[in-house]
Amino acid sequence: MMRAGNLREEFTRAYDSYADAIFRHCYFRVSDKEKAKDLMQETFIRTWDYIEKGNKIQFKKIKSFLYKTASNLIIDEYRKNKGTTSLEGLRDKGFEIGIKPELDRAADVQIEVRRVMEVLDDLGKQYREVVIMRYIDGLAPKEISEITGDTTNNVSVKLNRAVRNIKEIIAADEE
Repeated sequence: MMRAGNLREEFTRAYDSYADAIFRHCYFRVSDKEKAKDLMQETFIRTWDYIEKGNKIQFKKIKSFLYKTASNLIIDEYRKNKGTTSLEGLRDKGFEIGIKPELDRAADVQIEVRRVMEVLDDLGKQYREVVIMRYIDGLAPKEISEITGDTTNNVSVKLNRAVRNIKEIIAADEE
């Protein structure tokens, strides 16, 4: 548990460790840099308020708590704006996930990422979210289960089904 004497210091470490990842998590879903920055900041403000009110968070679980808070804020944002974020719209804006130019196979990777992102648009929301959290946000199935409220087994099943569906769609496109 976070101790009162170290609370500020531990929270600052959590911010330093997770702010960029929470920003990316938000940006990928809202496709607006300023809105993503606002959501990331609000995530940390709400987390700090929660802790300051005397609620206890195990430091080792703060990552999941932050992602859950950010996800809830994103849902609130969708409800408020009644908008949708399309992966196609992100690609049109030049947003490429996980592509680093220094990779030897940068061109091949870019092509594969584009194909998978196109397929993600065709997946149901239940599958799309877990795939994004696992393969773009880099979260483990256990962390995803803490965020979504599903069991770890259910998350793993969704991931396996999603990957199978992605492969089937890509194979059908190649024919």
